[in-house]
Amino acid sequence: MDSNSKPRIVIVGGVAGGASAATRARRVNANAEITILEKGPAVSFANCGLPYHVGGEIADRAKLLVATPELFWNRFRIAVKTHHEVLAIDRSTQTVRVACRNPSDGSTTELVIPYDRLILATGAEPVRPPFAREMPKNAFHLWTLSDMDHLMAYIATHPVQRALVIGAGFVGVEVVEQFHRRGLHVDLVERNPQILTRLDPIFAKIVSQHMESKGVRVLTAESVASLELHDGQAVAAVLESGKRLETDLVVIGAGVRPRTALASAAGITIGPMGGVTVNDCMQTSDPAIYAVGDAVEYTHAVTGKKGLNPLAGPANRSGRIAGEHAARGSSQTMGGVLGTSIVRVFEVTAASTGLNEQQLTRSATPFRTAIVQAASHASYFPGAESMQLKLLYTPDNGRILGAQAVGGEGVDKRIDVIATAMAFRGTIYDLAKLDLAYAPPYGSAKDPVHMVAFTAINDLSETPKLLTPDSDLSGLQVVDVRTERERHQLPLEGAIAIEVDALAERWQELDPAKPTVVVCHSGKRAHIGACWLASKGFRDVANLTGGMSIRAVSRSL
Repeated sequence: MDSNSKPRIVIVGGVAGGASAATRARRVNANAEITILEKGPAVSFANCGLPYHVGGEIADRAKLLVATPELFWNRFRIAVKTHHEVLAIDRSTQTVRVACRNPSDGSTTELVIPYDRLILATGAEPVRPPFAREMPKNAFHLWTLSDMDHLMAYIATHPVQRALVIGAGFVGVEVVEQFHRRGLHVDLVERNPQILTRLDPIFAKIVSQHMESKGVRVLTAESVASLELHDGQAVAAVLESGKRLETDLVVIGAGVRPRTALASAAGITIGPMGGVTVNDCMQTSDPAIYAVGDAVEYTHAVTGKKGLNPLAGPANRSGRIAGEHAARGSSQTMGGVLGTSIVRVFEVTAASTGLNEQQLTRSATPFRTAIVQAASHASYFPGAESMQLKLLYTPDNGRILGAQAVGGEGVDKRIDVIATAMAFRGTIYDLAKLDLAYAPPYGSAKDPVHMVAFTAINDLSETPKLLTPDSDLSGLQVVDVRTERERHQLPLEGAIAIEVDALAERWQELDPAKPTVVVCHSGKRAHIGACWLASKGFRDVANLTGGMSIRAVSRSL
C-alpha cells in the first residue's frame, strides 16, 4: 500500500485518537476514503477542558469544540457521521453494523459499512461505583460534553451550595477547584490513602494540605457506602466509616476503564490489564484493525510492560501512527509511554513522569531518591516561586526511573525536561550535563533539574549519601544546622543544634565515630555541613533529602 492506494478507512470514535488518526491518514494519502463514525453529537472536543467551563474559566462553550464535521469535510474531505453507533464488527466480511439515530425524533435505523482498514478509538468510560448504579438526578460524571451540559443545566436551575466530589484523580481535583471558584463548599472523598495516586504520598499530601487551606474538606481512605435520596436526588453521602456528608450535588470521578466491548465481541485480543492488545504500529490481533487511545495497553518506557495510560498525549500520538499505517502500510512506531502528567490545584501545580515509589517497590526494583527545594527562576528576580522536585533512579548506574514536582511556576518545564531525558534512557549524569536556557526571569544558572541531578550524583558517590525524609533517625547522631527560629517552628527532638555557619568552629563537639545525619530546612545547608564533617574524618555521614520541610509532611501522613 502507498499514497496512491484507495483504502476505505473507517474510524470508530473521534476526540483525540480518532480525529488524529483521520487527519494523519488524509495527510499521507489524498486518495483514501475516510469516514469517522461517532455515536455522540460532537466528533472532536477538548474533554480535558470540561472542568474549566464548569467553573467559568473557559467562558465560551464553543471553545471546547476542536473541530466540526464541516471542518473535517471542507479541509480534509473526511466524512464525519455523528449519532452513528457501531454495534458490531464482522471481520470475515470486513464490515461494521451501525445504528444511526435521528436526534430530532430519536428514531434509529441500521446500516452496514464496509472497510479495508478499521481504527477503533472507542476510548474509556467512567467507572460507576455500586452506590451509583442508579444515578440520582443530581449526580454526574464529567467525561463528555453531554455530561458537562447536564451538570451545567442542573446548577443553573437549582440552588446548589454544597458539592461532593468522589474520587481524587485529575478530573476530581480539577472539579474541586472549579466548584470552589463558583463559591461552593466542596467535600472531596478518596478511597485511597492519598489523592493523586501518580504522586508519592508526601508530594500528594502537600497538594491536599493546600486544598484544605482553601476550605476544601479532603477525606482520604474513605469510601462512600451509599447515597441518601430524597425525591430522587442525593441529599447526603454515608461513608463506610459512618460519617455523613450533606450535599446538593455529586460528581463521581472514580476512575475510568477502557471501552473494549466492541473489540472483544469481534474476537480481538484483550490484554491482562483490560485494554486492547496492539503492536508498535497500533495494529490489533487482526492486522486490518487498529486500536488507539484510552482503549489500548501501551508499553511502559521504563518497565517494558504493557499497561493502561488514559492520557491525551499518548492518544494523539497513537492515533497519528495508526492513521498513517492504515493509509499507506507503514509508519513510525509508538514506542514507550512514561505517563507524564500534570494538574493545577489552585495555586499549586503537581506533575510526574515515569514510576513512583509504590510502583518500584511492588516490582521489587531497587531505587534511590533525591529531593530538592528550588526556585522557579533566579531567587533575586521578582516573582520566584518555590517547588519541590524529586528524582528516582537506579543505585547502580543512575538511570532515571521517575520524577515528581510540586510547586508554582516552572514545574511543567522541569518535568518535561526530565521526561525527555528518560525517553532516551538518560541517567542522573546526563541531567547534570544538560545545557538549559538561563536568564533571571526564566531560571537559574544551576537549574532545579541540575540541582536534583547533582544531589543524586552526590548520593551515589556518598558525598554525602542521602536518607529519605521518613527515615528512622534513632541511633544516629543528628546534627541540626538550622537557625534557632527554624528549630522552634519545626522542632527535631534529640538533635544537636549547631548552625551551619558555626560548624567550622564547633564540629569537635561531635563524635566522628558515630553514624551521623545532618539536617536543615531543605537539604542545602545540610549538604554543606555533611561535606565539612566528611572532610574532617567522619566515616558515616548523610544528608536528610528534602530537609525538615518534607520530613514534616511525611510525619503528617
